[in-house]
Amino acid sequence: MRADDLVPLGRTGLRVSRLGLGLASLGGLFEPVPEQQAADTIDTAWELGVRLFDTAPVYGYGRSETRTGAALASRPRDAYVLCTKVGRLIEPGGPDTQPIWADPPAGVGPRLDYSYAGVLRSVEESLGRLGLDRVDVLHIHDPDEDFGAAVGEAYRALADLRAEGVIGAVSLGVNHAPVAARFLRETDAPGPDCVLLAGRYNLLDQSGLDELLPLCAERGVAVMAAGVYQSGLLADPRPGAPHGYRSIPSELAARIGTLRKICADFDVPPLAAAVQFPLAHPAVTTVVVGARSPEEVAGTVSLFNRPVPGDFWTSLKGSGLLPEGAPTPA
Repeated sequence: MRADDLVPLGRTGLRVSRLGLGLASLGGLFEPVPEQQAADTIDTAWELGVRLFDTAPVYGYGRSETRTGAALASRPRDAYVLCTKVGRLIEPGGPDTQPIWADPPAGVGPRLDYSYAGVLRSVEESLGRLGLDRVDVLHIHDPDEDFGAAVGEAYRALADLRAEGVIGAVSLGVNHAPVAARFLRETDAPGPDCVLLAGRYNLLDQSGLDELLPLCAERGVAVMAAGVYQSGLLADPRPGAPHGYRSIPSELAARIGTLRKICADFDVPPLAAAVQFPLAHPAVTTVVVGARSPEEVAGTVSLFNRPVPGDFWTSLKGSGLLPEGAPTPA
């Protein structure tokens, strides 16, 4: 298995690379990213065979979508799969601002809106920022923020767009596996086609294994595993590093220490194990990893393609870092 292998995205008719590029960082997640560096990052991903790109209106308050569209403008439209999200509108005075975005555009912010009309407006505005005439996968972003409206009006809007052929797939973008499982159970067939699951199926958190992943496998729902570095914690666990944790709980720090020791024993980079692990589950089609520079993209592709010995995974299970029932790479 290689990062540039193309595989079907569940039942959607779309084909994606095993490694996808998450574009939050290019919107200024934690740190500003210069415009040319953002373009070079996407160009490098393309050169290395990445054909799945995931953005959202809230990423830098429109900045990520704008940069994504510009960088992909010269690429054959049928040669890649582009995902964005609905659930937040970017508008003057939008009140739901987030401190994680460095130097966002002045005067605008996100406002939660999962209404039918709000979703249609969100799609139209995203297409404008992207400079495209269609989006392949639309995620309902953080449906737990207003679950009733998300599972009702937002889903109905996207299902209608799917039926009209305007979008290729309806998806969820979630940080909590039980939310996605509930959403799948409460929507009528055919329901969502995909789930972008962030931070809940990786080397430090396998809560997606409890209910969601078996349900997705049963229903043919393709899972995109994101947050495999646990918000950057596996990349750099030092206090104060840009990993999204103000403080690291002692139990989590101990798990990281055990993981790093086993990795050292087997000469396996922790990030190589992190980016390869989720794909062993039959429900997981692709892993989506963020990057803020060409070097980071190239490094991730190299880690993805690096061989990892089978005994390494056995050792992780023996240490209690992975449950016995978790599938591991062959």
